[in-house]
Amino acid sequence: MQAFSFGNKSASGISIPAFEIKDKPAYPWRGFMLDESRHFFGKEKVKSILDWMAFYKLNKFHWHLTDEPAWRLEIQKYPLLTLVGGIGSQTDPYAPAAYYTQADITEIVAYSQERNIEVIPEIDMPGHATAANRAYPQLSGGGNEKHPDFTFHPAKDITYSFLTQALRETKALFPSAVIHLGGDEVSFGSEAWNSDTHVQDLKQKHDLNDNKAVENYFMRRMADSLKTMDATLLAWDEMVDADLSKEKTILMWWRHDKPEQLKAILKAGYKTILTPRLPLYFDFVQEESHKYGRKWGKLYNPLENVYNFSPDHYASLTTDKNQILGIQGNLWTETVINTNRLDYLTFPRLAALAEVGWTKSSNKNYLQFSESLKKHLNLYREANLYYYDPFTNAHPEPVVIKKTQRVYIDNPE
Repeated sequence: MQAFSFGNKSASGISIPAFEIKDKPAYPWRGFMLDESRHFFGKEKVKSILDWMAFYKLNKFHWHLTDEPAWRLEIQKYPLLTLVGGIGSQTDPYAPAAYYTQADITEIVAYSQERNIEVIPEIDMPGHATAANRAYPQLSGGGNEKHPDFTFHPAKDITYSFLTQALRETKALFPSAVIHLGGDEVSFGSEAWNSDTHVQDLKQKHDLNDNKAVENYFMRRMADSLKTMDATLLAWDEMVDADLSKEKTILMWWRHDKPEQLKAILKAGYKTILTPRLPLYFDFVQEESHKYGRKWGKLYNPLENVYNFSPDHYASLTTDKNQILGIQGNLWTETVINTNRLDYLTFPRLAALAEVGWTKSSNKNYLQFSESLKKHLNLYREANLYYYDPFTNAHPEPVVIKKTQRVYIDNPE
């Protein structure tokens, strides 16, 4: 809680009434995630995002730094992760290597700390490992035609020692007690494990009945590595059945179409962060007429839906009143090819997200929010942001030109 006191002193002798403002958020976790594996934006843009997060009193910056297209974090022990794995983007596989040096990371973390924002890195595993496997093929557990080399190999000790060393360097760079290890969508590439004799031996040795059990085994081993670093594991909702420590694990519910995952998370006693695709994924379009972003069937994420999202709706499912830590908006960047499009998808939905994190549902009023938002658009204009204007449609949707045709991995259509 923040308290601001104002006295009645005045140089001119005018009396000013004394009062006190007490400000307390509805939820302690008020996050925003930026995916820079698919497209890279650089530290000045990240600093700008941190400035706006601080303005809106958002306090968790989740940084998705590794995935299929590229690995964006320098690991000194394994330089090829960035020199080779840093090449390419979602729309151009031959884009020059782009990544953050460890000096860059130190600078950005210090910048975030000055603004009371915690930076949480994500090193995705055991799926979404394509860029790392491009750099170090010996780590690959295979994939399929659409997603080659998608997985880390779960039956090689070198995989775990490699990733543990990478995480040690990561932990040294980020003061956060939390590291995100992904754990999502592994089944999109794990079919290769079915024909791998080493994986079959692993299944037999540890009584693992299927590939999902192998995923869980993998994550438990990496969770043990994090424990040696005194770090808490953050993972996506697929890991609810992995038998991870309740005290050292936080799970993110993201699959809005699988409410049973959230129920399982809460029933098992895990703490959770709500980040459902509908309405908190900012890569979804904001209007029916928009062409280049994402839809779920015919559904998308207009500003009003973001604002009206209520974590309180799920309170009855909890076994402990503090299980739901908060909310997070995620910007995946499959179609975010430049900063104009980044701004367009983020603003003003970032303002609506802040309202969810700070305002009790009983106090929310979308019409009042809309009126106050007009002043915010003036601030965006002064900052040269290419924002979405819900009132005048002053800024057309930025066009996305693709050099390669790649669709969302979890597209339901």
